[in-house]
Amino acid sequence: MQSVKPRLKNSTLLMPVFIPSIIVIALLVIGTAANPKQAGEAFAAALAFITNDFGWFYMLAVALFLIFVVTVAIYPWGKIKLGSDHSEPEYSFTAWFAMLFSAGYGIALLFFGVAEPVLHFANPPVGDPRTVAAAREAMQITFFHWGFHIWAIYGLVGLVLAYFGFRHGLPLSMRSALYPLIGDRIYGPIGHTVDVFAVLGTMFGIATTLGLSVAQLNAGLNYLWPDIPVSVTVQIISIAVITALATWSVFAGMDSGIKRLSQINILLAIALMLFVFFSGPTVFILKTFMQNTGSYLSNIVERSFSLEAYTGGKWIGNWTLFIFGWTIAWAPFVGLFIAKISRGRTIRQFVVGVMLVPTFFTFFWFSVFGDTALHAIMFNGYTHLIDQVEANKAIALFKLFEHLPFASITSFLAIILIITFFVTSADSGALVVDSLTSGGAVNSPAWQRIFWATAQGVLASVLLLAGGLGALQTASIISALPFAIIMLIAMVGMWRALQIETHRETSLQHHMNSGRHSRMGDPKHWQKRLGNLVDFPQKELVSQFIETTVAEAMRAVEAALLKQNWPVEVIHHAPLCRYKLSVISGDQLAFEYEVRLRGYAEPTFAFPEMTRNPDGDTQYYRAEVFLRRGGRAYDVYGYEKDQLISDMLDQFEKYMHFLHTTPAVLPWNTVDDDEPEAKPTKS
Repeated sequence: MQSVKPRLKNSTLLMPVFIPSIIVIALLVIGTAANPKQAGEAFAAALAFITNDFGWFYMLAVALFLIFVVTVAIYPWGKIKLGSDHSEPEYSFTAWFAMLFSAGYGIALLFFGVAEPVLHFANPPVGDPRTVAAAREAMQITFFHWGFHIWAIYGLVGLVLAYFGFRHGLPLSMRSALYPLIGDRIYGPIGHTVDVFAVLGTMFGIATTLGLSVAQLNAGLNYLWPDIPVSVTVQIISIAVITALATWSVFAGMDSGIKRLSQINILLAIALMLFVFFSGPTVFILKTFMQNTGSYLSNIVERSFSLEAYTGGKWIGNWTLFIFGWTIAWAPFVGLFIAKISRGRTIRQFVVGVMLVPTFFTFFWFSVFGDTALHAIMFNGYTHLIDQVEANKAIALFKLFEHLPFASITSFLAIILIITFFVTSADSGALVVDSLTSGGAVNSPAWQRIFWATAQGVLASVLLLAGGLGALQTASIISALPFAIIMLIAMVGMWRALQIETHRETSLQHHMNSGRHSRMGDPKHWQKRLGNLVDFPQKELVSQFIETTVAEAMRAVEAALLKQNWPVEVIHHAPLCRYKLSVISGDQLAFEYEVRLRGYAEPTFAFPEMTRNPDGDTQYYRAEVFLRRGGRAYDVYGYEKDQLISDMLDQFEKYMHFLHTTPAVLPWNTVDDDEPEAKPTKS
């Protein structure tokens, strides 16, 4: 595989991606700062053009993303792991969900949780405003905007990146999705262009998010302390302060910084939601949650393709296309972040975790906040909330708290939550953009991450100067257009890769020990096999077996293949007690058959007469087989030399069949993420 070059000295930056990205961002910043009014007019014209001419494309693309992600999870492909076959998830489900929720759209829930249902109730796209029908329509539209479609966008990008990055050893960047289609050309101009669009989309998406956050933060500060004005100046100062906090979090790293902040976010968000749930109209919330979820599911197909084609209204551009475009623009960031924390999960686990859990949490969130606001308006006469929200969306959450007990305390907690969401979005964004401009590099110098954290703040500030949230909205929709095309191509690439994976699994399917143990003509074979099944050998015995019987068997196969002029070698990992037979077939992927020493806690049923620690107080060891794809989960300890050779040839035969039936293959060079590698020495 080619390396991604060239890079700047003492950095991981990939210059063909970094330089074009910086040039485009710098030109936008300079041009906007020089003439904010003219820039705002240009943004408005661009928004009208894209909404009128490409709205259908956005809606179709998002629908296809949802269909693809669900289909992949339902198919047998759902069992495939995002990593080697023996890999395990790095984070618990709770920590994983907290991080993807915080990175995903925690800010959006705070900003739109009250504002969107109230605004749709006051100005529905169809029907009379401020009626019961308008209330139902408002919640159904809100569910549609923040439901499965949003997480299908995030999920597709995250799935593609995790699959190609962790299962195939390709760079953790969008270019890798094109490998099944264009091969090593992903390391050339095509791949660079794809990553440049990913960087620009991410930067504009994050700028939009930071703009929404700082607007709501400013509104909250003004609400609690009226001496603090609502102004662009205050918002830009807030961006500067929180960018500094994000820089600290970037320094702290994924586990110490982002993970802890994400867990704080989710705890605060749940606490705030439960407070509103129990202090608000609890039974009404439960009823509307059930009813609106059912309406959403029953109308999802119709809404997925609704474009106001006959009325020609602008509502869809101001709402649906903005939200979908913003999500697509932000998808490289959220997708890459989700991919980084999802190693070791199966495709099905990934899709269920990324789509179902956040979606229904979101539905409940909007039911709690949105329906509490609608209940106050419709049944308690709190109608001036509509005027306040129409005047300033950012104030909606704090005005709702006025209708509930302890308004000052909950408003203060909401401000804290906005800040922590703000910080996690900024530091996660800096890490992701740095990775994209480094060709998927995992570790990079601190100055690069600081640079991108600062650049995010500068871009958000300039767009606020150019027209506030309207300019941010337009920038997101514009930057989403090319990236939506890239996502469609990536979808085709992954479909192709999964088809190849199917060929591989058919050819290299796991076969049971009974077949490998069979010894025709050996009447004592079953006794030997039973002895192996109930034996729990110690490390010294298994190590000796690998160093003698396994080594002899591999050297015998090596010698035979060398006589046939096949390039073959036996590699010995002495510190970890591993032997690997590697065979190269022309330009195709190498065949690897490796036997590893693996330790496990001895099960309590092994010696029932002893008092045992249920967690396993002693270790037993296995000689497990690993192929290129990962561990095969069977033990060859106790095999004789000819049995081991037979097992190697069985796997080699399936490998040859795979090459025969598969016209093009991926670089199946997964990095082992289960144990540290030792420096190999050739035997």
